[in-house]
Amino acid sequence: MTVNTGTVVAGSAILDPSTNSAFNPSAAPAAATPTLTPISDTSAAKRPRNAKGFFRGGGYIGIILPILIIGLWHESANRGWVDAVFLPPPLEVVKESWLMLTEQDLLHDFWISISIVGQAFVYGSVLAISLGLVAGLSRKVELFFAPTLNTLRHIPSVAWLPLIVLWLGLGAPAKILVLAKSVFFPVFLNTLQAIRHVDKNYIELSRVLTLSRWKMVKRVILPAVLPSIAVSLRYSAGLAWALVVVAEGLSGLEGLGFLIFRAQGLLLTKQLLVCMIAIGMVGFVIDRGLYLLQRRVTRWKVAFEG
Repeated sequence: MTVNTGTVVAGSAILDPSTNSAFNPSAAPAAATPTLTPISDTSAAKRPRNAKGFFRGGGYIGIILPILIIGLWHESANRGWVDAVFLPPPLEVVKESWLMLTEQDLLHDFWISISIVGQAFVYGSVLAISLGLVAGLSRKVELFFAPTLNTLRHIPSVAWLPLIVLWLGLGAPAKILVLAKSVFFPVFLNTLQAIRHVDKNYIELSRVLTLSRWKMVKRVILPAVLPSIAVSLRYSAGLAWALVVVAEGLSGLEGLGFLIFRAQGLLLTKQLLVCMIAIGMVGFVIDRGLYLLQRRVTRWKVAFEG
């Protein structure tokens, strides 16, 4: 007969022979449950959300240089370092801007210029992205267009202007066509080269997954080329906004470019500065708007921010 020297169960307790004491499992301390601590979004924490965050994040740095330039301009005009005919004081320029807004047609000329640039930007960028995608996806299409486009690309837009004015006259269509050409080539080349630089491993993986050509373009190629296209659009918009001054000055009777060339001929320096400042500020707003759009469209892309 064998004697069981193990533990004896008594009711809900377990009797341990070595200690002759009962052990109740329900009274035992529960094992510690691991807790998950959420990781804070450090990128969001770095973004300034109020005035204090703005200064703490260094956002004020970009304001320092404009303040210095305005201060130097003010001192140069007031101390007579530069003749007021060539560089009037900043306050006089502000007064002239108000006069041009209220008693002249500055807003009308501004809308003429912005409408020309807007139409040229839309036409040129849509055509460039479409043709760039087709040429990037088909080597034969690229070889078909390459010699012609590379030849036309090296002819400056200003050189096209006299010929197009002969064809279309001095109206808005001639300027839109010239500016659309200036928008087209940077966007087209960036789109084409971005497709050419898509990692080949991604293309091979899409084939292994038996993706159709349309799905490969939608899920692999377009996300890869979006950053390059966005940068080219920002550059082209700024280029078109700058060239509209030349186009309107050489072949126009209205618009900011016409006002600038007229002010130069009549020695109206204050009006000239008003138009220059307006062009610079509007160009800054256009660039920042496209930059914010670029960040929103490519928010999935993690990049070095300095």
